[in-house]
Amino acid sequence: MKMLRSFNLADHAQRSLAATVKMLRSLDWSWSTPYKSWLPSVRPDDIKADLIAALTGAIVVLPQGVAFATIAGMPPEYGLYAGMVPAIIAAWFGSSRHLVSGPTTAASVVLFSALSMMALPGSPDYVLLALTLTFMVGVMELALGFARLGALVNFISHSVVVGFTAGAAVLIAAKQLKHFFGVQMDSGGNLHEIIFHFGQHLLEINPSATLVAAVTLAIGIACKRWLPKIPYMIVAMISGSLLALGLTDWLGAARTGIATVGALPSTLPPLSSPSLTLEHIRQLAPSALAVTLFALTEAVSIGRALAAKGGYRIDGNQEFIGQGLSNIAGSFFSGYVATGSFNRSGINYEAGARTPLASIFAAFMLMAIVLLVAPYASYLPKAAMAGVLFLVAWNLIDFVEIRHILHSSRRETSVLAVTFFSAIFLELEFAIFAGVLLSLVLYLDRTSKPRIVTLAPNPLLPNHAFSSDPDVPQCPQLRFLRIDGSLFFGSVAHVEQFFDRLRTEYPEQKHLALIANGINFVDLQGGQVLAREIARRFANGGGMYLINVKQGLWEQMEQCGCLDETDARNVFQAKTAAIRGIYQKLDKRMCAHCDRHIFKECKG
Repeated sequence: MKMLRSFNLADHAQRSLAATVKMLRSLDWSWSTPYKSWLPSVRPDDIKADLIAALTGAIVVLPQGVAFATIAGMPPEYGLYAGMVPAIIAAWFGSSRHLVSGPTTAASVVLFSALSMMALPGSPDYVLLALTLTFMVGVMELALGFARLGALVNFISHSVVVGFTAGAAVLIAAKQLKHFFGVQMDSGGNLHEIIFHFGQHLLEINPSATLVAAVTLAIGIACKRWLPKIPYMIVAMISGSLLALGLTDWLGAARTGIATVGALPSTLPPLSSPSLTLEHIRQLAPSALAVTLFALTEAVSIGRALAAKGGYRIDGNQEFIGQGLSNIAGSFFSGYVATGSFNRSGINYEAGARTPLASIFAAFMLMAIVLLVAPYASYLPKAAMAGVLFLVAWNLIDFVEIRHILHSSRRETSVLAVTFFSAIFLELEFAIFAGVLLSLVLYLDRTSKPRIVTLAPNPLLPNHAFSSDPDVPQCPQLRFLRIDGSLFFGSVAHVEQFFDRLRTEYPEQKHLALIANGINFVDLQGGQVLAREIARRFANGGGMYLINVKQGLWEQMEQCGCLDETDARNVFQAKTAAIRGIYQKLDKRMCAHCDRHIFKECKG
């Protein structure tokens, strides 16, 4: 019966894969061949450098893949599989020379948070949901890439990324408490639930497991600090495994009670198949969207940072396509959500990689390594894995950037705080949406209140240049304003309120000159605000004038019908011409008793 089920699963996977390949072939790939720009110029010394970098990357991904799969609630081998085929596809179809794709901490935490409520982590149903989510993420990424929406990630504030990553780090450490201290407890739920459950099992702490975890953590910290060139994760895990093995030989397996990961299958990634039922798609759609946004932000941000160091540019849309294809392929080759990995990409760059072949070589080397060393994972204690993950979690928190945000901007601090606390007390995918939504709200609030500055000629400056100094005297009949921002439906209320306050507080200043070089855009409602103010000023015996109007702004106001022949005469392209023209319209009886002499014409 088991053999029949395996045969049916493989057959279904082949049919699904064939259908996906047929769909991809129907797309226009004429412009999506980035490898043509670098592959012909690859030289033998480039290949040598890429092979050396690939070997380093393949060794590093081995413990990381197992650790990240543990975080995601997946069988450990799936973390290795996610670093094989997806990494090859992403490197081949992406635009970055150094970006390495595969499993990451953030993607793993989001996956666990999204799926742990739907199925038991590690179970066949859980794995099926993970594969389905991976396929959906890939399709979304691919669709965004073909739609040329690479700029979409710019709407995710850096504070969202910092806050989410810090929150994910806290959750990673909390979820590993049971393995670090060797207790049997439920590690699901939010932070407060995990801490509550751990408090109920304090008397069950396993001294042997705790010792192994603590020693692993200490050795990892020491290697990272004093021996930075040595892969600290591998050294720490081997040291913890040897200590656990020694304790077991000395005290016996029954007394130590140190649980191990278990042997990994020494096979290449088997064929798999996502479940594309409407029920699963409906359940996973919100999580897939959240994972897509964060995964693309992570990949493009890392790619841009490395491209800046390497002296080249990346195409955000092409990265979307590469990441999408890698996840679609991964869902059929037993890999869960993959995205750009900061650790492996940074190591790839520092190791001297020159082309995307380094990432491709690393994936093939990882396949060879898995075939050789996978059985030895049976000696890897879960406590040692927990110690490494504690160190991973600590390194994820960017304390320098957090301090910078806290001291530089209240708005960004609020975004950081909302995202962080949503991550640790609510669902992780909700934290992403909450942070993005708050960022957009704050952005709209800022753009809806354009800066309005009062200006006046300053006699102390050369040529009586305009100044915003509040001590500079104003003309009793004429006020100059500059609006720094666009006039659209969201900002018209703020601008109208300012105009109303001017007319109430300064009724004698019936003439208003608006310096418009700070206005880049005006929509129908914004144009109507200007038209209404012009009408009010004219009805009160004054006027409103536009100075330094950009060509685009003039065309937009003409299109919305906000300028008639009378208004057009009140448009000037220079302040000098505007003052000369407006001065003729001022009440000369008031000018006769004025001693301010704001303009040169006043002395005439």
